[in-house]
Amino acid sequence: MGRATANKFAAEGAKVIIADFDEINGQEAVSEIKARNEEANFFKVDVSNYEQVSALVEYAIETYGTLDVIWNNAGISGTSPLLDTNVPNYLNTVGINQFGVAYGIFAASKRMVELGVKGVIINTASVFGILASENHFAYGASKAAVESMTKTAALELAPHGIRVVGVTPGTVNTAILKDVLAMGLGDQLKSYHMRNNIIEPSDIANVIAFLASEESNVINGTIIKVDDGWTSFKSHMILPDVAGGDLA
Repeated sequence: MGRATANKFAAEGAKVIIADFDEINGQEAVSEIKARNEEANFFKVDVSNYEQVSALVEYAIETYGTLDVIWNNAGISGTSPLLDTNVPNYLNTVGINQFGVAYGIFAASKRMVELGVKGVIINTASVFGILASENHFAYGASKAAVESMTKTAALELAPHGIRVVGVTPGTVNTAILKDVLAMGLGDQLKSYHMRNNIIEPSDIANVIAFLASEESNVINGTIIKVDDGWTSFKSHMILPDVAGGDLA
């Protein structure tokens, strides 16, 4: 999702900093953008470390002179049965998915206020922060926290003209799904969405670009469900084909 969105932003004229713990992947994304004569740079960061996130923000400002948008999107699945979850793996999941978002909010908002920038902070939550699901104790907790932080940050930063919004993706066609798809669970994943398909990263990128733009100026403190209806229904109801449309 991050790669698709970086490409989308760059194509629309934004100057992009791609931040990732995976330097090879990040540099590949930058090369992809620069090959089209668009602007991008890479910064290696561990989002569970506040000093590194703060350094990322400073790098963006030093490189381009300002900071208009930050998307706190880094995350890991961190799935495991509750009874198998221990403190270290719980803290690892929360450290990246929750603390990483908090650190991005802290660092970006402080500098936006200092620079007088009426910027946009976008956070990635998840449908699992809304719905209970087996094996998602730590992951669900971290993503539910993202929703709460988004709303509170929006309220406190509104006087400074800074908007804070979030997205809750459904099942997106990213590398994290490879193992699940290899298990033959593709049809099940598709069934979670109203139109019975897995969401493409470019679909998420389009929403993020909109939320960062002036066209979404009145969207603030809101969590946008980019899940093709997942959280609006529990399961499909299979009805018999009854003549006249009536059910006895």
